[in-house]
Amino acid sequence: MSPLGGEGLQESYRAVRETTVALCEPLCVEDMVVQSMPDASPTKWHLAHTTWFFETFVLRPAGRGYRSPDERYARLFNSYYQGVGASHPLPERGRLSRPTVEEILAYRRHVDQAMAALLEEEADDARRFLVELGLNHEEQHQELLLADVKSVLSWNPLEPAYVAARAVRAVEASRSGWIRFEGGLVTVGASGEGFAFDNERPRHEVRLEPFELASRPVTCGEYLRFIEDGGYAKPELWLSDGWDERARAGWEAPLYWARDTGAWRVATLSGARALDPAEPVCHVGYYEADAFARWAGARLPREEEWETAAAGLPLDGNLLEEGLFHPAPAREPRSGPRQMFGDVWEWTSSAYSAYPGFRPFEGTVGEYNGKFMSGRFVLRGGSCVTPRRHLRASYRNFFAPASRWQFSGIRLARDPGSH
Repeated sequence: MSPLGGEGLQESYRAVRETTVALCEPLCVEDMVVQSMPDASPTKWHLAHTTWFFETFVLRPAGRGYRSPDERYARLFNSYYQGVGASHPLPERGRLSRPTVEEILAYRRHVDQAMAALLEEEADDARRFLVELGLNHEEQHQELLLADVKSVLSWNPLEPAYVAARAVRAVEASRSGWIRFEGGLVTVGASGEGFAFDNERPRHEVRLEPFELASRPVTCGEYLRFIEDGGYAKPELWLSDGWDERARAGWEAPLYWARDTGAWRVATLSGARALDPAEPVCHVGYYEADAFARWAGARLPREEEWETAAAGLPLDGNLLEEGLFHPAPAREPRSGPRQMFGDVWEWTSSAYSAYPGFRPFEGTVGEYNGKFMSGRFVLRGGSCVTPRRHLRASYRNFFAPASRWQFSGIRLARDPGSH
């Protein structure tokens, strides 16, 4: 028995919680209450839900006489954990004018005060794990919060900026090359060291055929050629469901792209600006990524191929801490694949499913990942709004194939001899 994770976990708790609030500082109250689409959530809901998580899974089970400032929050800010009770429907979160932003910030302070006291107590490994899970959960919501804010601001004809644009050194897109990997029997999944989600385990062996991976993600300039070649109008490039979704939603370009007197502009968290052909294409769904890969005479990588290529690479990409909040062109050339971490999540061809021997987290938090192993595809690598602390090579993100509002992009793969 020891203090709950010691000073390291206490400091991590303070840092993660403060970061979430700091991400809201550029926003006004009006920004924080809008729900731009059914899949997104108002900023104030993210602030409350991440607080509800610690209240529900750490403070209440601790049995130290904790009392919520409002017991009705248990329903309002539950996302999908059926084991702890009912929840308010996701598409209707934007209808809630109360509690106010001020009241939700007070709720956060209330829970943080109780957590500060609990973090000084002795606890077993199970409670320490739940605190770490709560921190990783909040880091996921930091990324979701920014994606949702971008969606909110993009609807505004005034083209408001979340943050001022930062100058990025202008570069031409470097030529994309191919890096060969011999495959064979490889080991993937999270090791026993450090935190990992249940869907990253158990670590296991997979046999891979030799493969080649593009040296960098697909750029906006390359994707523009796909558009200009009629890629959105060629059914032979598209999966059947993707072709139908393209027609239903009227897709003609990635989300946030728009023509302005013949030139393409893109909405960013720093306002709208001219499209940079050198930066990675972003906000494409799986269907678009798969169609582009077929047009390019390539394919999307399997998630095990991606992880094999990323193993051992440093986490030195354009992540949340960079403060750009937008994908950046590839930096100086280096051997091996570039931009594997940060900039854009990279779609893989792998359906999101359980690893052999998968066991969900014990208790209600077991609903975290396993219940979504249907109708989704895996993305790897993180994005320009992913916290650095949150990432590792084994991390498995997952979204439905039509989802485009996340910072998702494309890296190509191919089989040797297929070109």
